[in-house]
Amino acid sequence: MQAELRAHRAVLLTGAVMALAVGLVLVRAAGYLPPSSWFAAAFHPNAENVRELIFHYSSLPRLVTALLCGMGLGLAGALFQHILRNPLASPTTLGVEAGAQLALTIATVWAPFLLGGGREMVALAGGLASTGVIFAVAWARGFSSLSLVLTGLITGLFCGSLTVAIRLLNQEYITSLFIWGAGSLSQQDWSVVLYLLPRVAAAMAVTALIARPLNLLTLDDTSAGSLGVSLPLLRGGGLLLAVFLTSTVTSAVGVIGFIGLAAPQVARLSGARRLRDRLILSPLIGGFLLVIVDQCVQAASGEFAELLPTGAVTALFGAPLLLWLLPRLRLAGAGWLAERATAPARRARQTPLFAILSGLLILAVIVAAVVGRGPDGFAVADADTFALLAPWRLPRVAVALMAGAMLAVAGVLIQRLTQNPMASPEILGIGTGVALGLIVAMILSPAPSRSLQFATGSAGALAVLALLLWSGVRSRFSPDFLLLTGIALSAFMDALVVSFLAVGDPRASQLLAWIAGSTYRADDGSAGMTLAVAMPLLAAAPLLSRWLDILPLGEDAARGLGVDLRLARFSLMLLAALLTAAAVLVTGPLSFVGLVGPHLARMLGLNRALPQLAAAALIGAVLMVSADWVGRLVIYPLQLPAGVVAALIGVPYLIWHLMRRER
Repeated sequence: MQAELRAHRAVLLTGAVMALAVGLVLVRAAGYLPPSSWFAAAFHPNAENVRELIFHYSSLPRLVTALLCGMGLGLAGALFQHILRNPLASPTTLGVEAGAQLALTIATVWAPFLLGGGREMVALAGGLASTGVIFAVAWARGFSSLSLVLTGLITGLFCGSLTVAIRLLNQEYITSLFIWGAGSLSQQDWSVVLYLLPRVAAAMAVTALIARPLNLLTLDDTSAGSLGVSLPLLRGGGLLLAVFLTSTVTSAVGVIGFIGLAAPQVARLSGARRLRDRLILSPLIGGFLLVIVDQCVQAASGEFAELLPTGAVTALFGAPLLLWLLPRLRLAGAGWLAERATAPARRARQTPLFAILSGLLILAVIVAAVVGRGPDGFAVADADTFALLAPWRLPRVAVALMAGAMLAVAGVLIQRLTQNPMASPEILGIGTGVALGLIVAMILSPAPSRSLQFATGSAGALAVLALLLWSGVRSRFSPDFLLLTGIALSAFMDALVVSFLAVGDPRASQLLAWIAGSTYRADDGSAGMTLAVAMPLLAAAPLLSRWLDILPLGEDAARGLGVDLRLARFSLMLLAALLTAAAVLVTGPLSFVGLVGPHLARMLGLNRALPQLAAAALIGAVLMVSADWVGRLVIYPLQLPAGVVAALIGVPYLIWHLMRRER
């Protein structure tokens, strides 16, 4: 009886989604073209009627493209979730879309000949590469749900930062690459439909053939082997099929966020418990969900419908869905981050350690200031040359130094406040909150001043940190859920930022340069303001070191020692937000220095708050100064943003940390 009730509920919900999608399509079509002309315009448009031509070559292909893309992503999400036994697995949360997008961007800019053999092969290679990294980490963690999703989302952030850097270096493609990369469904003919249709249909046919064997994935290897089935081969084939579907959609229209997560969850919540039912309903729900979102985008954006990417808008719905799902899910492997947070660390001899770190910082500053690259190769500036170069180099070095120190100190504050060794301004989305604040400053003023940018950026950072702390209170500051909440907030705000960039605002290149984390626009004014802001903020951090030592002991112990928890948490939140805003405004949101600096300080044996703050600040400064110097030289005469270079260091470190097993 209950099974029949669930089946009826699933059919009703799917029918409601389909009815809403069809209703929206009919209403928009009727407002554009009389119903009596639909059939003729669909098959034989009048060459002299502009509306019929647009209907035939733009509106209908866009509708079918949305349907096919949604169906492909819905099916891919259902396969990922079943094979990995992970309710949060999807093309977006596993980073497959971001990997495929990065590969396509690289091929588009530097190796367009690769696209001649098939876009899906390039996208498939990128998707498989990112999937390989994720599975290497997940294998080390026993394929826990948390490790899969966390590594996938961080890999996606990393691939996204590299994609931004490539676009920044190719300004002539900036608008078209952003619109495409953000998931634009705009069409001018039927070529994309003809590209998608056979591939999605073939993938669905293969899924139908392996649907019954996929049910055996609920068994262990021994039981499945007795039935003549190789579970590793079956898992690998199913995952390859899901990656192929994701790569096909990404190569055709760019990244469509969260449809692959939403469709299987809606199918599951509607009562589809059996795999067969989910494999049928997920593509249908995904296709019609994407049609609904796209129709709403077209209706809301009006004349800008061709510019506003539907893929970015889907993230506006998908990220809240992820936030809603998190408290309702029990994640396998939850809690291992908290265990690592309390792992003992060795004690360090502090005097020689700080002497070494200070020496490294002085060396990095000297090298960055005097060593450069010119037409004849590397060169060391003499006194006269340095006098000419100092107005350009010294502000960059100063900005990078201060930003690295502030991000690292902010990372220490956040990690101790949340009792989470994987927390940082970058991973928790605080930097993206600064991005929203920067957009607000651009809206308020055509040429926003640095003080306005700092004020709005600080407000954005503080708002995100407050949301994270509110979520932490509800989940008893679980490190696992706090991380996923932060990443979901990042996805939501990234969608807003990408929408602003894709609309074609002339200031988009300025925002893009900031997102990539570049310091090449630093001058005496920005360096002076950064220094004026950084010094009092960095000086305030040691004054709070007592709270930082006590809070990780727990609420009861903190109260017993006379700590006002509300005051302590608010003060730490405010200082972390101000430090993040001041640093991110000049280096971008994805440097990962806020994660690496505190970790390296802890690995050196500095457990107390005050020495960890000092060491993290020195390490962060060294990393950012070095990253800025390497970015100046590595692709001379072009420059790679310092934030991207730092991310190239930070993400491998993060992946290595996730792969470590408890001993």
